[in-house]
Amino acid sequence: MRRPNPEAPIGVFDSGVGGLTVARAVADLLPHEAMRYVADSAHQPYGPQSVAQVRRHALAVLDSLVDEGVKMLVIACNSASVACLADARERYPVPVVEVVLPAVRSALAATRSGRIGVIGTRITIASRAYEDSFAAVAPHTSVVSAPCPRFVDFIEQGVVSGPELEALALEYLAPLTAADVDVLVLGCTHYPLLADLIGAVMGPDVRLVSPSEETAKDIARILAAEGTARPAAQGPASVLVTQTGASEQLLQWAGGLLGSRLLPHSRWTRRAAV
Repeated sequence: MRRPNPEAPIGVFDSGVGGLTVARAVADLLPHEAMRYVADSAHQPYGPQSVAQVRRHALAVLDSLVDEGVKMLVIACNSASVACLADARERYPVPVVEVVLPAVRSALAATRSGRIGVIGTRITIASRAYEDSFAAVAPHTSVVSAPCPRFVDFIEQGVVSGPELEALALEYLAPLTAADVDVLVLGCTHYPLLADLIGAVMGPDVRLVSPSEETAKDIARILAAEGTARPAAQGPASVLVTQTGASEQLLQWAGGLLGSRLLPHSRWTRRAAV
């Protein structure tokens, strides 16, 4: 693995707007680090697709980020992590960070009862990636998982409340409330954008865990360990957001979550879909 240039940006990738929650956490913790965020909006949502399809789309975007000279890759998408994490770590000469293990660590630190719920896309839940990760580090933990496939559709349309979404949340989350979990892992980086709604359904005694903040801490630890952090003395850096499609909603979410850190020309930057 080559030693990256500390001045190079961090590459952050998701199928759509969800990974912006990770980018925001990184920008808050490491404001001096530049980022390049890519949303594969031409191919989202990833959740209903096959592992092979998601792997192909994800690696194409990650290839392009490495070609642009990023010093780290952040797969800010649970579905993509499930589909291609092992391939990515073998394929690229830079560190690759994912979001599953950071969420698992946060959940284990937060639970009192050992009963943990996980929600995610169909591909993430079907992979049992979270169950396997919990079993590896805390085998006596009870994990209940449920797919929430339509949540991403609503979020990508900018809808985070309303009667239809509330009814859907009640349906999706019923197995988790019945299991009396005390922690719920938001196993899709889109889902923190529905935190108010999900929290209202689960009740005040259930802690919601997002991988975003813990992932940002992983990034900081790796940069420090490898000596590739951009010096904080150089001041705040910016985030360039690009996409493979033409989602205006992505740009609205990016502006809301990243504010002045978003480079102005993000609005006009497009990249080819593979």
